[in-house]
Amino acid sequence: MKIEVLRLNHRKKRDTRISTHVCLTARAFGASKIYLTGEKDAKLMENVKDLVKRWGGSFEISYNKSYMNIIEEYQNNGGEVIHLTMYGLQVHNVIKDIQKSTKDKLIVVGGSRVPTKVYKKADYNVSITNQPHSEVSSLAIFQHMLLDGKEFDINFDNPVFKIIPMVEGKKIDIKKDN
Repeated sequence: MKIEVLRLNHRKKRDTRISTHVCLTARAFGASKIYLTGEKDAKLMENVKDLVKRWGGSFEISYNKSYMNIIEEYQNNGGEVIHLTMYGLQVHNVIKDIQKSTKDKLIVVGGSRVPTKVYKKADYNVSITNQPHSEVSSLAIFQHMLLDGKEFDINFDNPVFKIIPMVEGKKIDIKKDN
């Protein structure tokens, strides 16, 4: 099962930091790709690509003006769309059904107001809580539950930097040939 993320309606002046955190979270919790829609932000995309070069793995980022094209193409290719929203069914009540499916997953997280057609097109509208909160936290919790915590075991290929877990202090293994 492949996991990808769709970030809706990115706004350069308002959303750069939060969209960056959506990208970082998607990658760290097991997604292989993120699609940005809304305003094109070459600097954000370059920063994410640079992070992947330094910290490893094969995470991709791409831009597409039309989020509906991405959603429809995903479904036409046999994948399912999971829209994270505080108005959906609570994750703990639907996660087992979502996990049973081996279909590729496109996880949709909002930016500005999410159009009704996204709710209608999604295979699942899922809430983490029914209270306002961050799309970053929703994404992290959903991916954690989807993977049953297996994101802790992900090894990112060819990193320049790698954190060495310690009780105290900071230790980073730096690959010398870069």
